[in-house]
Amino acid sequence: MHSETDIFPDFGLTAEQRRAAVFSHYYEYPGMDGEKGEIWCYTDAYTYTAGATVQLKISATAAKCHMVIIRDGAQEVPVLSHANIDCGWQETPDQCSVTGCGWETSLEFQIPDSWTSGAYRITLTATGKQGNDVSCDHLFIVRPAAGQHAGRILQVAATGTWTAYNTWGGSNHYEGITGPERNQFSPLVSTQRPFARGFVRLPAGSPRVPLEKTLPPKTLPRYPHMEWAYANGFSKKYASSGWASYDSHFFRWAERAGYQIDLCSQHELQFHPEILDGYDCVVCVGHDEYWTWEMRDAIDAYVANGGHIARFAGNFMWQTRLSDDGTQQTCYKYRARAEDPMFRSNPSRTTNSWEAPEISRPGSSTFGLNATNGVYVGWGGCAVRGVRGFPVYRPEHWAFAGTGIYYGDLLGADSHVFGYEVDGLDYVIKNGLPEPAPGAGAPESLQILALGMASLIEESADITSPDQFLKDDDCKFVAETLYGYVSEASMDKVKRGAGMIVNFPQGKGEVFHAGSCEWVAGLLKQDAMVEQVTRNVLNRYLGLSKS
Repeated sequence: MHSETDIFPDFGLTAEQRRAAVFSHYYEYPGMDGEKGEIWCYTDAYTYTAGATVQLKISATAAKCHMVIIRDGAQEVPVLSHANIDCGWQETPDQCSVTGCGWETSLEFQIPDSWTSGAYRITLTATGKQGNDVSCDHLFIVRPAAGQHAGRILQVAATGTWTAYNTWGGSNHYEGITGPERNQFSPLVSTQRPFARGFVRLPAGSPRVPLEKTLPPKTLPRYPHMEWAYANGFSKKYASSGWASYDSHFFRWAERAGYQIDLCSQHELQFHPEILDGYDCVVCVGHDEYWTWEMRDAIDAYVANGGHIARFAGNFMWQTRLSDDGTQQTCYKYRARAEDPMFRSNPSRTTNSWEAPEISRPGSSTFGLNATNGVYVGWGGCAVRGVRGFPVYRPEHWAFAGTGIYYGDLLGADSHVFGYEVDGLDYVIKNGLPEPAPGAGAPESLQILALGMASLIEESADITSPDQFLKDDDCKFVAETLYGYVSEASMDKVKRGAGMIVNFPQGKGEVFHAGSCEWVAGLLKQDAMVEQVTRNVLNRYLGLSKS
C-alpha cells in the first residue's frame, strides 16, 4: 500500500499549510509585498476593436516600468513594447473588488488595424524596492469587426466567469471581505481591477482541478491545485477560471489546426449581439458558468436564424446582470431570494440558478443541458475514482466519425476530459441507450451521445465533513432552489447527476454540447480522439464536411 505522500507531492507544505490552502481565503491586494515592491495593472475594458484606444491603469512602487504586449495564439507574437512608462503608487479603495480600483490612466495606446482578433497579453516589469524585478500580467481581447466571416469560427471568451472568480482585491462571487464581518462573498464585483495571478499566464505543470492520481479509499481528500497555488503564490481560483486554464487552450489549438478563428467576450453578446452575424460556427469552451439573460437571447436568436453552436464547456449555472457600462457584474447566488431586489420586482431576472422556478429558463432550452443535473466529477470526494472520460452510447453519430470508438468506450479518458464540473439531464435507459426523461426539459430531437456519472455531494461513510471542501452545501442549495425545502428526501432527488454529450437541431440551426469544463484538457494533451471529435463538429458547422 502506498502512502499519501508517495502519490501526491506535498509542494513543500506541512499538513497544516495544506489545510490552510484549501479552507482559508487568500487573495492579492495592493501593498501585500511590502519591502519587496510590486506592480499591478488593468485596462479600462475587456475588449476593443482595431483602431480603438486602450487605457492602461498602473499602480507600482516604482516610478518607471517597461511594457511588452504579445498576441497569445498558436504562437506568442510580440506586437508592441514601450520603455520608461511613467507610473507610481495609486491609492486603492478597500472594496475595490466591488467598486473598482478607480486608478488614473498611466498610458494610452491605439490598437493598429493590423492587429488580428485574439487575446493580447500585457506584461509590465519594474524595479522593486530592493533592486529586484517585479512584474504583472494582464489581458485584453481584440474583437472582430462586424461583417461576413465565412469559414471562420467565433470563440466567445467566458468573461462572466472570469469576473466571478477573480479574487484580486479581496472579494468575488465565492469568498470575500464584504459584509459586516468582512467575511462574505460579494454579489457585486468589478471588472476594473487586475486579474488575480494565474488567470492570464501559468507555468507548465500547474495542476488542473481533476485529480491526475487518485487516493486510496478511506484517505482524506486532497486538492492539489489549491495546494500548489498556496505554495507558489497564485490565486486559489486560478484552476477554476481564466484565459490561462481554459479559453487559451482551445484558441491555440484551433489556430495550430489550421482554423480561422476570432475572439470576443461574453460582454459583446449583451452590448453588441450583432457580432454573431456572419459566422457559421460560434464556440464556447471551458468553465463557462455565468451568463446574463441578454447573452442567452443573443445565442438563441443566432441559432434560431441558422447558426451553429459548438459548446465544449460545462457548468451553465447562474444568471447574472451587468451594469449599463458593463463594468460591474451582479450575482446574489445563494442569497438571491433574500437579498436580490429583482426577486420581488422582476423574478425572472433574479440572479439565481437558471433552473430556479422564479426564473424558469433552464439551461437546457439554450444548450440542451443543465448544471443542476450534473456538476462535480473527479475531485474532492465527488466521483473521485470514477471514469475520466465520457462513456459513449451512440458511436455511429457523425461526431464520432473517424475515431474508431465503440459502444461503451471512454472518450478522452487518457486526457481526463470528464470533469471537474459537468452538465446533464434527467434521463432513462431504454434498450441500453440513454434518453431524456419525461419532463426533463430537453429540446425536441435531442440525442444523448455520451453519458457519465457525477455527484453534487461529497458523500462518504469514512471521511468526515470537516475534511471535505465541497461537503453537501451545493446539494442543499439545489434541493431548496428546485423544491423549496431541504430534507433527506429533497437532497436525494438532486445529489446524483450526470455529464453528457448531446446534439440537437434548434430552429434553423444546430447545437452540439460536450458538457464538461475539461474538454480543453484533451486538446492541451493532444488526445487524438478528442481532437477528432472537435474537428468533426467544427468541420460540419463550417461546411467543410459532408457529415
